[in-house]
Order: sequence, then structure tokens, then C-alpha cells
Amino acid sequence: MSEKHVKDLTVGSPMKLILSFMLPLLFGMLFQQFYNMVDTVVVGKFLGVQALAGVGSTGSISFLVLGLCNGVCAGFAIPVALKFGQRDYDGLRKFVGNMIWLGAAFALVVTLVTTLLCRSILGWMHTPDDAFSYAYDYILLIFLGIPATMLYNLLSGIIRSLGDSKTPLYFLIFSSLLNVALDLAFIVALRMGVAGAGLATLLSQLISGLLCLWYMARHFPILRLKRSDLRPETYYAGYLLNMGLPMGLQYSITAIGSILLQTAVNGLGSTVMAAMTAGNKVSLLATCPYDAMGSTAATFAGQNIGAGKPERVHRGVLDSTVIGIAYSAVIFVALYFWGGTLSGLFLDSADAQTAAVILPLSRKYLVTFAAFYVPLLFVNLLRFTIQGLGYSNLAVAAGVMEMVARGVFGLCLVPYLGFDAVCFASPAAWIMADAFLFPAYFYCMKKRGYNPKRRPKTSAVKVKT
Repeated sequence: MSEKHVKDLTVGSPMKLILSFMLPLLFGMLFQQFYNMVDTVVVGKFLGVQALAGVGSTGSISFLVLGLCNGVCAGFAIPVALKFGQRDYDGLRKFVGNMIWLGAAFALVVTLVTTLLCRSILGWMHTPDDAFSYAYDYILLIFLGIPATMLYNLLSGIIRSLGDSKTPLYFLIFSSLLNVALDLAFIVALRMGVAGAGLATLLSQLISGLLCLWYMARHFPILRLKRSDLRPETYYAGYLLNMGLPMGLQYSITAIGSILLQTAVNGLGSTVMAAMTAGNKVSLLATCPYDAMGSTAATFAGQNIGAGKPERVHRGVLDSTVIGIAYSAVIFVALYFWGGTLSGLFLDSADAQTAAVILPLSRKYLVTFAAFYVPLLFVNLLRFTIQGLGYSNLAVAAGVMEMVARGVFGLCLVPYLGFDAVCFASPAAWIMADAFLFPAYFYCMKKRGYNPKRRPKTSAVKVKT
């Protein structure tokens, strides 16, 4: 197996390795955010406000369901990184073989449940009548595309676990560009409506997943499975479920907290809703580095704990902290001075009078968030490191803390304190999660043999194929 396609994160400078692994992830996340904006523009421009409202109304349930699927895939990939760090390639292949069966079964169950309950789900969410048909046509295809989404996320997770974060980036960029092209073809040329947007997403995910499969078969001999590797085994399946299900539930639990908060915000009127929407779009871009750092931390911890190097895991956390705090200072300054201006980019048709009300609120929302980005840094860094160490259940508890904090603010404080409570809901959730994550991290590190007095090993280890 050529080192061109694999990166060993167990030797060399942790800072350099983390940056080289994280940057492709970051570019991919930023590209995906920009793509989502373009996708929204296509629907709104060519299909109108009601269609845009219908697609937009599915965002929370889409985040809930797809977050569950993506979290499960991320959890399944951690044992692969662990076995790669241990140089146990037979065990690695058995995990991949069992992952195929579990991933297929999970995708089938979730697809059946969501498609059969699709209409009922939209009703439970009080989707407006004039947007209901648009929402149904779109989200039904998204649900039908869950197997394609699982395929891409499972395979890209395996590739990243072997240290290759660049190839999934290339496929993500290709998928996003293809999605935009298919949006234009299906919506503008073929006049398929919002169903065209859903079908474009489904097909682009499927093609990206097949490309990942082709790439793995061509470039990773280590992943060429024998018949015995495909045999379901209780130990491997149980370990995968123990890692994957908690991570999936963590994403869904976080989504529930966001839904509770959004419900409270809806009661404050359209001005506050617009301010929060614009602020969230800017914040999603601003916080991409923390998401990329979290994904990097999981792979770095998995490989190094597999290699028996807990001291390197801690060194990686410290180096990531330096990177994260430096970025937090820079982005705080940027949002303090230009947060309102950036929010204005997302107010498509607001007149000057409306903007004069919305932009100060959006800037306040962003600056409050930015003041607490360091706690958000540790939420991602420590939670994903704990998952990489093999303790996903503890990471879920942090997600519960976030959900409780947002729920309390949304249900109890927003009705009385208004927009101020909206601004501080997520920072409170991050701080509450950190209060659990810091002792949990050191507990997990101690269980994994971390000794702060022992210096990390730096000798090179040759990777066998």
C-alpha cells in the first residue's frame, strides 16, 4: 500500500500532521456550505417563495435524520483507524466487512421508516398548507436517498481513517458541482420542481459513493476483503454498534435541542427569525474549522491509541488547542467589525428599513457566539477525541447536556428574555457540555494508559501491507 494514499498519524510532528489532515476537511466543509447557498438560490429563483419555504421547512427534520446516519458512519470508521494504528490489518478488514452488513441494514430500516412516515412527520411539524406539497416532494426523495448518503459517508470515513483526507475532499467537490448542474438541469430544463432538487442530491451522493468504492478498490490493497472478512461476527458487529449508535444519537440529540430553540424563536416574530437565520448562515461558515478539527481529532486519537501512544493523543489535543484559540481570536475580531455586513449578504430582498432592524440583531447574535467560540472549540475537540479513544457513550452525554441547555433557554427563558436568551442559548450549551467533557477526557485518557510524566515516543514505525 503506497504512502501516497495513506497517512500514518502515529509518527512525526502532531501539529504538522493535524494541519495537513485538517485543511482538506475544512475546504470540503466550506465548499459544501457554499454549495448549499447556491442550491437555495436555484430553488428560490426558479421555483418561487413557496417552494423555497417548503424546502426550508424540512431543514430540521433533515438534520435530525441525516445527522443520525452521518454520526453512525463516523462512529463505524473509528475502529478502522484503531486497527490501522495497531497494524492489525486482518482485524481492520473484518471491521470493514461487518460494517457493510450493518450499514446496509441501518440504511434500509431508516429509509423504510422515514418514507412511510414522511407525510405524518411533516404534519407533526405543522408544515403550512401552501408549502406542504413542496416539502413532501423534496424530503421524500432525500429520505429515499439515505442508502446513497450512507454509502458515501461510510466509504469516505474509511478512507479518512487510513489517513487520506484529500480524496474525500475531491469527491465532495465533484459531488457538489454535479449537484448544482443537476439542479439546473432538472429544475430549469426539465421543469421537475422541487423533486428535481431532491433527485439531484440523491444522484450526486450515489455517484460520489460509487467513486469512493472504485478508488478504494484501486488504491487500497489492504481493503481487499476475503469471504471470511464478510462473515458477520458478534464481536465486530457489537463493537461497531457500540461506537456508531452513540455518535448517531449524539447528532440527533443535538438536533432536538436546536428544534426546541427554533420553535421558541418562531414565537418572537419574523424579524427575529430573519436575524437568527442570517446569523446562523454566517456562523456555519465561521465554525467550519471547529468541525474539521473535531473530525481530525477522532482519526488522530484512533490511530495513536491503536499504536499505544496516548501521550501523542494529548500532545495533539494541546496543539489543536493552540490552533483553535488563535483562530477564535481572529474570527471574533472579524465578526465584531463585519458581522452585520456579512449577515446582510443573506438578506435577499430586504429593504433598507427592514435591514436597519435585522442587521443589528444579527450582528449581536454573531458577536455573542464569537465571544464563546473557545468553549465551542473544546466541545468539538474533546468530544471527538473521546470518541476516537473508544468512549462514544460519554460523548453522547455531552450532547444531552447541549440539548438540555438549549431546551431550557428555548422553553423557559426566550419567552421572558426574548432575543437575549436566543443569543446566549448555544454558548450556554457549549459551556455546559465542556463542564462534562473536560473530566471525561482525562478519565478516558487515564483508562487508556496516559501518564503525563512519560514523554511521547517519536521513533518511526514502518507500515506493513
